[in-house]
Amino acid sequence: MQTFSWTVITHAPQETAALAERLGAVAEAGTVLCLVGDLGAGKTLFTQGFARGLEVTGEVTSPTFALMNQYKGRLPVTHFDLYRLEREEELDDIGFYEYAEDGRGVVLIEWADKFPDALPEPHIRLEIERGEKENERRLAFSTTEEDNALWRALTKK
Repeated sequence: MQTFSWTVITHAPQETAALAERLGAVAEAGTVLCLVGDLGAGKTLFTQGFARGLEVTGEVTSPTFALMNQYKGRLPVTHFDLYRLEREEELDDIGFYEYAEDGRGVVLIEWADKFPDALPEPHIRLEIERGEKENERRLAFSTTEEDNALWRALTKK
C-alpha cells in the first residue's frame, strides 16, 4: 500500500491555526484526522483552527478529561483525546468506534499513536513537532488515500 506524505513548516501559532482553518474549510464528511505530537506541540491549537474552518462556533477545548467532545458546524465534529487511556479496550467504553467509523462528520483524534491498530481506515496522520525556533512547527501529513479534500488542499500548487 502506497503512502502519500506532505510536510509544512509554520513559524507562528497563528500560521498553524490558519493552515488548520483552511483545511477544515474543505474537509468532507468521513474525514478522520489522527494527531500525534508531544505535550504542547500544537495538537489542540490545530484542532481549534480546523474546527473554525468547519464553522464551529464557541470554544473548542481539548477533551483530556472528558475523552470526547462533540461540536456542531458545517459538519458534525467529534474530537477525541486518548492521552489518559491505558488500554485499547477502553475505546469501547467511550464509544470510539461508533463515532470514528460513522462517516457523517469529521473526527479528530489527539494522541492517536497510543492505539494505532484501532484507528479507522482511511485516515490522515498529522505529526506535529517543534522546530528549531521557538514557535516553529513541522507538520507532517501522511495517508494511504490520496483522493480526499484535505490532501488536494495541501498539495495544491
